[in-house]
Amino acid sequence: MSITNTEEKREYMLETPVKKLVCTLAGPTILSMLITSFYNMADTFFVGKINTQATAAVGVVFSVMAIIQALGFFFGHGSGNYISRKLGANEIDEAEKMSSIGFFTAFMAGILVMAAGLLFVRPIAKALGSTDTILPYTISYLGIILLGAPAMTSSLVLNNQMRFQGSAFYAMIGIVSGAVLNIILDPVLIFACEFGIAGAAMATTISQYVSFVILLFMIRRGGNIQIRLINFKPSLHYYKEMVRGGTPSLCRQGLASLATICLNHAAGAYGGLYGDAAIAGMSIVTRIAMFANSALIGFGQGFQPVCGFNYGAAKYERVLEAFRFCVKYAFLFLLVVGGAGFIFAPQLVALFRKDDIDVINVGTVALRYQAVVFPLNAWIVMCNMMLQSIGKGLKASIVASARQGLCFLPLIFILPHFFGLLGVEVCQAVSDILTLLISIPIGLSVIREMNHAKLEGGQ
Repeated sequence: MSITNTEEKREYMLETPVKKLVCTLAGPTILSMLITSFYNMADTFFVGKINTQATAAVGVVFSVMAIIQALGFFFGHGSGNYISRKLGANEIDEAEKMSSIGFFTAFMAGILVMAAGLLFVRPIAKALGSTDTILPYTISYLGIILLGAPAMTSSLVLNNQMRFQGSAFYAMIGIVSGAVLNIILDPVLIFACEFGIAGAAMATTISQYVSFVILLFMIRRGGNIQIRLINFKPSLHYYKEMVRGGTPSLCRQGLASLATICLNHAAGAYGGLYGDAAIAGMSIVTRIAMFANSALIGFGQGFQPVCGFNYGAAKYERVLEAFRFCVKYAFLFLLVVGGAGFIFAPQLVALFRKDDIDVINVGTVALRYQAVVFPLNAWIVMCNMMLQSIGKGLKASIVASARQGLCFLPLIFILPHFFGLLGVEVCQAVSDILTLLISIPIGLSVIREMNHAKLEGGQ
């Protein structure tokens, strides 16, 4: 279907059968998430050809990238959730203003992060968990990655605003183009140009700016709201709405960064004879787990605009139907992925450091524990996305904070103290179980609210 204006977009989002609509929107987002996650792994794969310290450095810097992404998702989801609800309610002016405020604020935030990071790059590298042997690689990689912060934050806003307007295909083009370019540039800059780990960082930064430019072009297509400087009129009202819709993402991504830092420190402290190999092994497992979950997140991102539009139009039954559909099929998918991850854990870790038996040993144990609990993320992720999309900011923030914050952070200090390196390896799996127990009653309470609203006059 060719959509050329916002009214056609609204009709499409509110009238298309729910299952068909979710799958149509989820296809491009799943592909973009898989390719994005793959290019994150590509850095680890190609850098792994240098040495163990370089591999560990990429894992250390990942926490900074998570912070930059947290800002992008904060502004992107905060503005995008609001835009989809307002489009569902046919309040176009409100959606247009939020679109510009979210984009320009994110770009300025990216510039501030870049400036502050470059000014304090060495102490930041130490604080992230770099050992003395890892530190030179971390500084080299981090300094170049920070140059891409403005493009990264604002690209995520463009991407998410398009997704929440039901233009997942156009959003995918921008993200996938940069990801493919990154994969191509990695071996060229690392090995052919002999830039080493700096080449990996250059590939990432260049690809971020290419994605940014393509997304700026893509948002002008498909009946999307246009970003105009004249609509950049910040006010407390819009920032409050952005905080409400974006805080869950900030919590989730920000705490992921903090969790990675604590994980690196714990792996280094309790790694014993494994030393840098423990940090490298956990870094590899983090990337593999992200790749496994990327399809789930992409599926959920197809659900989010359906949720926002229909909730804004008071079509609660469509919201609940989409939620049930997504949880069911996400669980079945993760059951298969978890089984494969458990069986082939040694081979998967060895793809990144096949000649380092210590890295493989640490990574295999950690990956197998995580694979066992993969299916639990079906409810956790979909519940969080539903809460966030319908404006339940506090409840969404609690669920978002649980997995790598409320549960993970205490556990990463407690479990290694009693179980050593094994405590580091099982930490994420235990955290996922506790997060499920937290998210079930919260999700059910909101489902009851929507069922009650249906009886009182909703749809």
